[in-house]
Amino acid sequence: MDTDMDARLLERYLTHVRVEKRLAARTVTLYGLDLEKLSEFALQAAVPLTAVQNHHIRRWVAQMNAGGRSGRGIGLILSGWRGFYAWLGREGLISANPVQDVRAPKQPRPLPKALGVDEAMHLADHVDDDDDPWLEARDAAMVELLYGGGLRVGELVGLDVAPSDAAARAGRGWIDAQAGEVHVQGKGGKRRAVPLGRAAAEALGRWLAVRGQVGALAEASTSADAAKADRAGDAVLALFIGQRGTRLTAQSIWQRLRRRSLRAGLATPVHPHMLRHSFASHVLQSSGDLRAVQELLGHANIGTTQVYTRLDFQHLAKAYDAAHPRARKK
Repeated sequence: MDTDMDARLLERYLTHVRVEKRLAARTVTLYGLDLEKLSEFALQAAVPLTAVQNHHIRRWVAQMNAGGRSGRGIGLILSGWRGFYAWLGREGLISANPVQDVRAPKQPRPLPKALGVDEAMHLADHVDDDDDPWLEARDAAMVELLYGGGLRVGELVGLDVAPSDAAARAGRGWIDAQAGEVHVQGKGGKRRAVPLGRAAAEALGRWLAVRGQVGALAEASTSADAAKADRAGDAVLALFIGQRGTRLTAQSIWQRLRRRSLRAGLATPVHPHMLRHSFASHVLQSSGDLRAVQELLGHANIGTTQVYTRLDFQHLAKAYDAAHPRARKK
């Protein structure tokens, strides 16, 4: 085989992506590393780059996988190889792209991070006596809705204090305390109602009792300045607001939840989606009803919900290891 010819082809291709495709220098460098790997495999197999076949690519993918390279890493390498062989085809040097129908091994889907039941209850029951009582009431209500209702942070941000045509048109949700429900609009514009549990209802009651004390809301209700009242209009509707009287942002909720979890003594900083995962996992552990969890989470496909069965099995496996005589180490 002509290694010099292979080297010239690789150099021509890298010049092509750098000059004609105008890719960034770092991207060109990464392409070069991927093609070095291809060249090494081809050299070991004693086959010119232009004679590489589909079965060669599949064998090399299997070797990389066995060597511990991740599916994502292999996918990126294949993408670089695919581009190189597509270029060889346009240059008339090969008749078919040997990488075209080769895919990287599937990565195991990582388990969502969820709190244990005791940790979640500890966070929900935590009272920060050193915090501003207004902030403490608000943050406690947010935790109860995230963990008690499995809401996404975007759904929490979009909640209003009451239903309205404006909220429905804008894709926002609301609290219906009388019916004991939280109405949200999730992904894909799909609306759902989530039960408002006793603890969440009590926390919301405490929050709503002090919510109007923030200056911007009080000013909006009495101001003769129409522009000021309009600016505060969204805050008047928003369930969760900041101290400046504006609807709370997702970033602010992340920051407040992280702070609260650390002050509660949890080992891991908690983020909103971790409470959604905890909600789903704990409901499934108690009920075993996957369809109900799917409906509560607003998943269009039950396959998305099935990841929580792995968390449930993980919980059972830990219980077995701790309790069953045959699982105990001597």
